Amino acid sequence: MKMSEIIIDFARWSRRVRKSRVAVVSGEVTRVVGLTVEVVGIKASIGEVCHVIVPGRSRPIVAEVVGFMQGASILMPLGELQGIQPGNQVVPTGRNLTVEVSDDMLGSVLDGLGRQIGGKTAGEQKTKFPVDNQPPNPLTRQRIAQVLPTGVRAIDSVLTCGQGQRIGIFAGSGVGKSTLLGMIAKYGKADVNVIGLIGERGREVKDFIETDLGEEGLSRSVVVAATSDQPALIRLKGAMVATALAEYFRNKGLNVMLLMDSVTRFAMAQREVGLAVGEPPATKGYTPSVFALLPKLLERSGMSVEGSITAFYTVLVDGDDMNEPIADAVRGILDGHIVLTRRLAAKNHYPAIDVLSSVSRVMSDIVNPEHLSRAARLRELLSTYLQAEDLISIGAYNFGANPKIDDAIRHYDNIIEFLRQHPEEPYEFSETIDWLRRLGD
Repeated sequence: MKMSEIIIDFARWSRRVRKSRVAVVSGEVTRVVGLTVEVVGIKASIGEVCHVIVPGRSRPIVAEVVGFMQGASILMPLGELQGIQPGNQVVPTGRNLTVEVSDDMLGSVLDGLGRQIGGKTAGEQKTKFPVDNQPPNPLTRQRIAQVLPTGVRAIDSVLTCGQGQRIGIFAGSGVGKSTLLGMIAKYGKADVNVIGLIGERGREVKDFIETDLGEEGLSRSVVVAATSDQPALIRLKGAMVATALAEYFRNKGLNVMLLMDSVTRFAMAQREVGLAVGEPPATKGYTPSVFALLPKLLERSGMSVEGSITAFYTVLVDGDDMNEPIADAVRGILDGHIVLTRRLAAKNHYPAIDVLSSVSRVMSDIVNPEHLSRAARLRELLSTYLQAEDLISIGAYNFGANPKIDDAIRHYDNIIEFLRQHPEEPYEFSETIDWLRRLGD
């Protein structure tokens, strides 16, 4: 037999193999318990996506493997459970969840799985990007050495943020977290914004996009919205999708700003998943996997070899308790925290930032000595006044009794005016520093 005949014969058999129907190993649903689906007959790893075939439906129900129990795989649907029944065929896909990304997706609004639900339609040139990624190698991260202006005077002056820093915004409900995030998104000096609205009320999503973010802010942002009515796994994946989009733009060398509201609802979603697969509750009902997953999410932002992700994560503190488990865990991971208080909000002081309870851990590395000393003086004046506020309010303090208190009284009104800011009034970083310089003179 000639060599040419062997080549021709191989090509013919290759075409037949490509056209042949390959047997797919599948399993079947045995029961549904709470939010989970038990499946037997498949071999799939944690995080692998599976398709549940439901007769009468044009599309399969997408589910993810979240655990194993007594020979069965535990799946959690990335959607609703309606229609699933014992005996439904389950087909593993052999891959984890991915999201479609492109360079021209700015202005888009996506759901928790990265599917477009509004905003500008992205182009056709899309690629698949993995949702679950590892944080950058700590030895390849660049150091934070450059200021990232936010346009908010209270932050830029006393809590200066660095490019690639990760900051938590800690507050109870209704004290202005979303408004502050909108200001940072509109006025911050980043190339791209990625905004994750995790567990938000459905009404608030459109309010945030149209009122707090605005058309200008949306034009350079990608919004991921996983509302509170969505299953726990979708809320969980919404945070991962938002982080993956930020990583995609960072890998292109861009300076990205990631704004996530809120980490607390992300933790609550993981608690639901953990309890559903049989994890024991630990601290205040939160399962151990919650505290294991938080650093895996939060460490993915920050500096890398090229590009950066400057991240602001809101933390909804339970009962205004700044030491509740999630707040305490997040504060220990991030590079600084901004505290919003109901006391200031009740005085119509917005943004309601308590600068004395807040800190930026990288500020001393990125600002000049004069800026640092001016910020320290503002803190000292404000702290001195608040310590003597009761005496001053009832008229029991005699002016001249204490030079430090006298100085604080003279500057107090100007400091409060400086720390207040209307949401529609952005300030350049140089303007803020000039204000800060004049305050101390």
